[in-house]
Amino acid sequence: MASRRKLAESTLARFKRLLEEKERSLVVVIADHEAERSEVRMAETSAERRPDPDSADGGSMAFEFEKELSVDRNSRDLLGQVRSALQALEDGTYGDCRVCGGPIPVARLRALPQTSLCVKCASLRR
Repeated sequence: MASRRKLAESTLARFKRLLEEKERSLVVVIADHEAERSEVRMAETSAERRPDPDSADGGSMAFEFEKELSVDRNSRDLLGQVRSALQALEDGTYGDCRVCGGPIPVARLRALPQTSLCVKCASLRR
């Protein structure tokens, strides 16, 4: 296990603010997606609004639905990562790679504040 480094309190506070902002934003995005899907489901209950799945409109709607589900899944995954990073801040392990225990470079944390892997461990997972 690599040696641990201690990030400055001001750096940790900056990342905490950034992560909390990302968390709030993602919660809003997810809630908006849920509301939109609910509206679509209500509209689809009307027989006149339900296109034939074999028609161009039906295929287009299916594509849009799959795209929305993908965005929703990605948003939820990212929210989980953000919340894990916030927990790591609380635990005092933020900035430590969860695989090798080594320090995650601050430049990487600036680019991906929710990351839990150093560059080397992240590249091995691909």
